[in-house]
Amino acid sequence: MKVMKNINEYNDKEWEELASLLEGEQNEKSDLLSRFMAEDSHNTINYWKELREMDNEKEINVDKAWDKLYSRLNYNGLITKSVPVQRNILRSTFVRIAAAALVLLSVGSVLMYLGSKGTLSRKVVVTTADNQKNLQVTLPDGSNIFLNRNTRLSYRENFGRHNRNVSLSGEAFFEIEQDISNPFTVDAGKARVKVVGTSFNVITNNADYAVEVFVKAGKVVLTNNSGSNNIELDPGFIGTMDSQISGKSMNIDPNYLAWNTGLLVYDGQKLDVVFRDLKRVYNMEIVADNPEILEKPWTSPIDNMPQETIIRLICASFNLSYTKDGNVYHLAVK
Repeated sequence: MKVMKNINEYNDKEWEELASLLEGEQNEKSDLLSRFMAEDSHNTINYWKELREMDNEKEINVDKAWDKLYSRLNYNGLITKSVPVQRNILRSTFVRIAAAALVLLSVGSVLMYLGSKGTLSRKVVVTTADNQKNLQVTLPDGSNIFLNRNTRLSYRENFGRHNRNVSLSGEAFFEIEQDISNPFTVDAGKARVKVVGTSFNVITNNADYAVEVFVKAGKVVLTNNSGSNNIELDPGFIGTMDSQISGKSMNIDPNYLAWNTGLLVYDGQKLDVVFRDLKRVYNMEIVADNPEILEKPWTSPIDNMPQETIIRLICASFNLSYTKDGNVYHLAVK
């Protein structure tokens, strides 16, 4: 088996960064990755992709995996006689992953070195359903993340050892512990967020599909995946970014973080606006049978109330009645 002669030229932090780049957790251009590719004669990136596919959530073709493994072992002279195979053993998670690693035998020392350093550690994945919000996740460094509904957060078990990287799909509010020597980054799909210590909100599933970041405290750098466009955001600003567009503006919505706090405040806004906020914050679907209802002004705060209390308060304020069809409230004039 070939050995990468320059394997000892990389320190632990560089191996960690290489693994993150190969895994897709970092998407910006990297001189380290370019140097590695120039020196690597094993076509490691393609093999790495194959390894990831062998260990994803898709159904594994065990027979095909074994045939490929057996052929590779035989080709390298590691099998000298016929060995009976108990295929059911291969179906265990441990052996399946081991088989996948052996299939990539030609990557050799690179994968073994990464494994010995803990770079290939497993991912921790946290998800929320449609009826969940404010699920708190405390990271090993003491940072806290609050997940909104239908959100997915993932990070490595060795988080904080060499980097502080997480991946997000959905919406979350972050309270990040300060560590100047080890910045915190969020892979938000179409953009990346980088901070040292701050609090901010990230949305990856906006209607216009751009990643949106609101900064409550500290400073945030929002970057597109190619690294060619950067926006610095100070407290109170909202930044948007994807591969095509970018921009920032001052937040004028007092209820921007209401999904996290549960507090909605109004000063004469129309019920049409209130109903949209209630959908986002309380997951309430409200339909006005008479369009005139949507024009009525609302001034009362709504602070962590049950849905039934909210709908009764609205009806009492404007002499309305309501019926409920499934999860939808229908309002009508009495």
